Amino acid sequence: MMRWFRKFRGDRGGSAAAEMAMILPLLVLLMFGGLEAGYFLWSQHKVVKGVRDGARFAGRQSFSDIDCSSSAINDPSVVTAIKNLTRTGTIDGSGTPTVPGWDDNSTEVTVTISCDSGTTTGIYSNVSGGAPRVTVSATVPYPTLFGPIALDFSAIDLNAEAQAAVMGL
Repeated sequence: MMRWFRKFRGDRGGSAAAEMAMILPLLVLLMFGGLEAGYFLWSQHKVVKGVRDGARFAGRQSFSDIDCSSSAINDPSVVTAIKNLTRTGTIDGSGTPTVPGWDDNSTEVTVTISCDSGTTTGIYSNVSGGAPRVTVSATVPYPTLFGPIALDFSAIDLNAEAQAAVMGL
């Protein structure tokens, strides 16, 4: 009996399998966590890029479309074009959303105007109300990479905001 116990105690044949069974859940968690974190950063980058593109496009509109005297965009099709460009990368909105689940909801992309009444020189000398500045912001629900099999990320939103001075045509 003693001989069998010494042989059993000295046997290391299954130790690698036992160690792998103990460390495998941690490795899987690290792998899927890294993929989810990378997808989050990539999705956030796409939202930031879309908002910047929308703000740049808004900054190229004419002074007649973006008016500081009423702090509004006079042509509703310009607002629609800004929102479409921000969300899909195309002015007509025919492209697919850059982030899955970023639907055509008007509350997800907002376009606001502020005016700097102190700037009345240069290209703004003939603009009533001063220099218009357009702010485009977006709040998009985060589309998790692994869906319902992973942690619940439904409360996480991707947010971005960009400003551009209107230069006129």
